[in-house]
Amino acid sequence: MAKYATDVIGFCVFGIEMNALSDKDSEFRKMGRKILNPTWINMLRIRMRESFPQLYEMLGYILPQTETTKFFTRIIMETMDYRETNNVTRNDFIDILRELKKHPDKLGDDFDFTDSLMAAQAFVFFVAGFETSSTTISNALYELALNEKIQHSLRKEINEVYAKYGEDLTYDNVKKMDYLDKVFKETLRKYPPVTFLMRQSMSSYTFDGTKVSIPKNQKVWIPVYAIHQDSDIYPKPDVFDPERFCDDAVQSRHSMTYLPFGDGPRNCIGARFGVYQSKIGLIKVLRNYKFETCEKTPTLPYVKNPKTFLLTPKELMYLKIIKINRT
Repeated sequence: MAKYATDVIGFCVFGIEMNALSDKDSEFRKMGRKILNPTWINMLRIRMRESFPQLYEMLGYILPQTETTKFFTRIIMETMDYRETNNVTRNDFIDILRELKKHPDKLGDDFDFTDSLMAAQAFVFFVAGFETSSTTISNALYELALNEKIQHSLRKEINEVYAKYGEDLTYDNVKKMDYLDKVFKETLRKYPPVTFLMRQSMSSYTFDGTKVSIPKNQKVWIPVYAIHQDSDIYPKPDVFDPERFCDDAVQSRHSMTYLPFGDGPRNCIGARFGVYQSKIGLIKVLRNYKFETCEKTPTLPYVKNPKTFLLTPKELMYLKIIKINRT
């Protein structure tokens, strides 16, 4: 799943053939693995930036660039140079960066749109697009293997949409798959890739009817995973139940009780892309394959990998895959 997501994000966002599915030595796939296993330099940067921001402004950039930073900077600059030289236009993320580099005034007079900043934006899109999506697809298939009836109902809906609207998988056709949407949302409810959000208050705020206040510049941590596992909000939170996201159930809950992509103006910029990338991956594999547990399948409860900053399983996700004959 990670290879699929890597190829999709590479082609759709960067216009680059990453060949992660066909090439086991794909450089992009290697970089993806390195991102999830941070080095001591990365950890030092993060700690310094969070705890001593003024010191970081003075000393942070003295720390040597990591291999992933160099890689993304080189790839972005080479791609942009190639498009400029050959007059290539794809109307994708890279072209947006090109436009901003040509017209930095669109970002404000005091904004310095450097090569490092462009590489950072590319890095965010890559991480958000490949690892979160691949992990979500894997977690969905894991739950579907454990819940045969749910898997059968979802496959039935997928086949009905194909039978009615043809083989072309369009954006509108994916939107018609209501049960898929429920399964996808329940997967993100139970397994949010980002388990907490970090924000900083821009002004003082007091909650209505209380004496609880948040001072200006206060760092706020929002425990997404804990909210999604709250039994007062989601009864029997360990049970995988897509019907939690039927219209009536959703309307009965506060909108802030479901935050896989955050919310407000600082929510995930690639949320819609990630949703449909993941849904298309699920549609394609479920239409052609059945998933069951095997002797190597991890048992519940789900054990998180403590070495990554995303919610990923500690053990490899082994499943039995059976080809479906659709003739």
